[in-house]
Amino acid sequence: MGLAMHVFNAAAVLFAVAAGLVVAVLIVLFFIDRTQRRDAIRRNYPVIGRFRGVFTELGEFFRQYFFAMDREELPFNRAQRDWVGHAASGKGNTIAFGSTRNTNVPGTPIFVNAAFPPLDTQFAKTKPLLIGPTAREPYHAPSLYNISGMSYGAISKPAVQALSRGAAKAGVWLNTGEGGVSPFHLEGGCDVVFQIGTAKFGVRNKEGGLSDDKLREVAAKPQIKMFELKLSQGAKPGKGGILPGEKVTKEIAGIRGLNVGQDGISPNRHAEVRDWDDLLTFLDRIRQVTGKPVGIKMVIGGPEGISGLFETISGRGADLAPDFITIDGGEGGTGAAPMPLMDLVGMSIRESLPMVADMRKAHGLQDRVRLIASGKLVNPGDIAWALAAGADFVTSARGFMFSLGCIQALKCNKNTCPTGITTHDPRFQKGLVPEDKEDKVARFAKVIVKEVEIIAHSVGVAEPRQMRRAHVRIMQDNGQSIPMNDVVKRYNQPTGS
Repeated sequence: MGLAMHVFNAAAVLFAVAAGLVVAVLIVLFFIDRTQRRDAIRRNYPVIGRFRGVFTELGEFFRQYFFAMDREELPFNRAQRDWVGHAASGKGNTIAFGSTRNTNVPGTPIFVNAAFPPLDTQFAKTKPLLIGPTAREPYHAPSLYNISGMSYGAISKPAVQALSRGAAKAGVWLNTGEGGVSPFHLEGGCDVVFQIGTAKFGVRNKEGGLSDDKLREVAAKPQIKMFELKLSQGAKPGKGGILPGEKVTKEIAGIRGLNVGQDGISPNRHAEVRDWDDLLTFLDRIRQVTGKPVGIKMVIGGPEGISGLFETISGRGADLAPDFITIDGGEGGTGAAPMPLMDLVGMSIRESLPMVADMRKAHGLQDRVRLIASGKLVNPGDIAWALAAGADFVTSARGFMFSLGCIQALKCNKNTCPTGITTHDPRFQKGLVPEDKEDKVARFAKVIVKEVEIIAHSVGVAEPRQMRRAHVRIMQDNGQSIPMNDVVKRYNQPTGS
């Protein structure tokens, strides 16, 4: 009895001390909140007002896992992410009972199945496609689906390693993004596209301009197959790249030519390029120095702007044309961008791709200038639509981020990515094991192509690049679908074509 009473008294004392500490902390927080001037809610509602911040921070979590339906979340819904996850893990992507997709939503593509599709023995694998026929070293690109630009810096070392190794296994190219080429891009042995951003990271001279000597040095690496001059990006048209200083480590600073901890802010355009004439001259300079195909990446703002490019090509000759044009839709993503640009600027890939494809056809450049589509194209139906609309290739960044394990935590710009993909904090990076993720990257790329081939066979053609707009119908707001050709307004196209 005495021992029990002693234990009870000790517990009571501990409880009283703990309660006293809690009360003391609450009193301190009360006075802090009441006297601070930055937050009106906390000033008017001391202590209790702090829960607003907690609930706001946790709101994304609760919406994602408890409240959002499978197909209503943005920027990518759960059905899209789950499809990538299943494809990357090697699990079957067949479903039962019926589709959960609402096909009555205006703009939804509906593929026209053939009455008599080709037999299994009549299928054809997607063949490599030539890019840059006038370059000294043209590139025969093996895959129609490839990895879009993600800089080392914007994403982590283990993420780049996994992408490089996975790309090699799948036979797809890996775009470096505008941060320059790192050893980790090259270590897997995949084909690499070197992106030249407005800051010229990796190929810049002391004045910040383009260095021909550094261009030759990069081009001498056998894995570098093409160069992409980035004019603009879907998530931030009219603004250069933004790499927060907390992500600029000693290694990244050395690759980019920055100081440790310095924000990597790129100019909003290339200083050497003031008009389309300048652009063609600049592209030809890069092509002559490197001997490799050279193209551009840009967001389309409207027909009036991009039509000037094709008119300039017509005036100066097809030899000076870009070897490819990567069209990034205004819905494209990034690690950091101002909200007004991300939300409001740039045409959607759904509108801009068919428009540019029509302009290319009108000027007879289908075999000279390849079109690469980019911007939220992560599932087979997206890729099939893009090919039918006129693209030769499709690239994705976020699709491959999902294959790495991205959970759409929306922390890309905070260096606190919980999956280790967009952070340089060792605590989080240790969760991303390249040896495991490289296989998921490869499986995702292969499954995408395989299922796009399934759609192609269903509409009656032997391989995906044979799909045309006649194979797609677009749902209208009256609940009826019409052929894509009737939806797409044709620009600069001869009558009757």
